Amino acid sequence: MGIGEVSGWDWLGARLHGVREWIDARFPMSKLFREHASEYYAPKNFNFWYYFGALALVVLIVQIVSGIFLTMNYKPSAEEAFASVEYIMRDVEWGWLIRYIHSTGASAFFVVIYLHMFRGLLYGSYRKPRELIWIFGMLIYLSLMAEAFFGYLLPWGQMSYWGATVIVSLFGAIPVIGEGLAEWIRGDFYISDITLNRFFALHVVALPLALVFLVVAHIMALHEVGSNNPDGIEIKDQKGDDGIHPIDGIPFHPYYTVKDLVGFIVFAIIFSAIVFFAPDMGGYFIEHANFEPADPLRTPEHIAPVWYFTPFYAILRAVPDKTFGVILMGLAVFLLFFLPWLDRSPVRSIRYKGWMTKLALGSFAVSFVALGYLGMQPATTVYTNLSRLFTVIYFLFFAAMPFYSRWDNTRPLPDRVRGHD
Repeated sequence: MGIGEVSGWDWLGARLHGVREWIDARFPMSKLFREHASEYYAPKNFNFWYYFGALALVVLIVQIVSGIFLTMNYKPSAEEAFASVEYIMRDVEWGWLIRYIHSTGASAFFVVIYLHMFRGLLYGSYRKPRELIWIFGMLIYLSLMAEAFFGYLLPWGQMSYWGATVIVSLFGAIPVIGEGLAEWIRGDFYISDITLNRFFALHVVALPLALVFLVVAHIMALHEVGSNNPDGIEIKDQKGDDGIHPIDGIPFHPYYTVKDLVGFIVFAIIFSAIVFFAPDMGGYFIEHANFEPADPLRTPEHIAPVWYFTPFYAILRAVPDKTFGVILMGLAVFLLFFLPWLDRSPVRSIRYKGWMTKLALGSFAVSFVALGYLGMQPATTVYTNLSRLFTVIYFLFFAAMPFYSRWDNTRPLPDRVRGHD
């Protein structure tokens, strides 16, 4: 390497340093990086379950970017919506890839969010002082459900149309305000061009803005109180020799950014395999009926929402009374908000809780997966009775939590965090 090359690199480094100082004088770029990455100390015992928070952020970016490209050719009109999707798939260069990335990304988003939430349940990440982090996370989940629902209608296929018709009609079961609310959501007396335009505006503008705001609030709240860990103990309680940094903490950057990069590579491989080889995932990610244009005069033989809504749909169908079913379906989501106050255990992590809590959490997870499967099946007597059984198990998890979490035999916490299991 010659002297001129070294001088060239030095010159470039000096210019970049100057640019950074110019930005820092006008915007706290380096300060934000230090506070939220290089000088943010996270517990050193993060495990596999901690990949999914970062992956959720990655999928959000993928969905926003792919959605922007789709809107360039999509037409939010009842007469042209389905044809515009076909045009994207067949005539726009790489349009099929963008559409499949977006449709696969919708399901991938819920996969990583559900696993991220389950990690919170495992290690008690909703407990004091992280209640607000959990509430922001649940608001993200609600916004994501709304975003997915509004986007579900946009392809204007058979299942999009009839699925939206069924879901919007559920609001009509709410006492007093139900019919007016359903009409307000539709913007008409039935699902029509007005509904499509309204859902398009909410899907591409309002809800993405809300999601970005909530994600920023979620991360800021997390970095204010610090991350939880698999042992559920506070690393801030034991400082190092400098009296500032925790003994059991390591800088998020570069240690966890590198670790998350490995998780992202594995995720990208799986994601790409689905996009290129099974984008409809056998009808679970894109229903086969959605390859047919919407026909208000022809009802599909079996109407069911996309897989990530089916646990709550199964709860709805398990109740004979429609109004009570809608109430239970809403409670199934909103009860999650109250976990920080329902859990009375003296410890956070499942590692130090007794058999009662482990049995309850395991039963809850099994019931959620079972309800998801049952929600995709026809409403036969056997499936309906099974849905009722698992609905009872689902709600018992919350109703009994103040008791079994307090009565459970717990193990003493260690003084410092342990390594990986």
